[in-house]
Amino acid sequence: MKIISYNVNGIRSAIRKGFVDWLKEYNPDIVALQELKAKQDQIDQKLFTDLGYKTYWYPAEKAGYSGVGLLTKIEPDQVLYGIGDDFFDREGRLIRADFNDITLVNVYIPSGSSGDERQQIKMRFLDLFRDYLKKLRQQRPKLVVSGDFNICRLWIDIHNPEGHVNVSGFLPEEREWFAKLIEEDGLIDTFREFNQEPEQYSWWSFRQRSRERNKGWRIDYHLITPELRPQLKDAKILKEVVHSDHCPVMVEIDFDQNKNKA
Repeated sequence: MKIISYNVNGIRSAIRKGFVDWLKEYNPDIVALQELKAKQDQIDQKLFTDLGYKTYWYPAEKAGYSGVGLLTKIEPDQVLYGIGDDFFDREGRLIRADFNDITLVNVYIPSGSSGDERQQIKMRFLDLFRDYLKKLRQQRPKLVVSGDFNICRLWIDIHNPEGHVNVSGFLPEEREWFAKLIEEDGLIDTFREFNQEPEQYSWWSFRQRSRERNKGWRIDYHLITPELRPQLKDAKILKEVVHSDHCPVMVEIDFDQNKNKA
């Protein structure tokens, strides 16, 4: 099964830029979307249902802000919304779907780039999210954790790392948190299982021709728990796909082939 994670930076904007045509051509089984910037009634469901997708939206209460969603051709056993914190749930930060014995968590971690207050909010979310995953794994050990983490994990995941050590998204405390996910909690960064090369990015600023010059950051991930490693087949960054300041990232995992299509 091909799973895509994609921060679309506004689902309506991405649709205008050809997102649905790309979706039809690439034909992923599941798409985890972040930064919808739209309410459910502002999204034309037929664009996706005509392609065979069931749609699940979790928008932010604030108009034109945040929000996550799922498109899936596989019928979920259940879909759950939110991380269990009123503040963050009003921002539409997390959606979970169970498929037989596999659980997909789609997360949009807050950015801290607008100032100290939002950075503190981001750090609070990181603590909550790590605890959420620990508790979830007790009941659902096979996890795929997909989304925009707003953190570069490694020095090779950002251009000019020395110049960004005091910048939100590459702060030492953020990378330390990510290191604990990998080294202590055992989560697997699927892309780095297949590609150890530098300059592999998933987000580029709109400024200074950053994408054209490949001056980017890798902040979009699919992490899996060790229980899923035998089912991991491939992972890629689809940098040629342009509907957003991010690009899609893909992971391929063997699901139960007997699951019914939606």
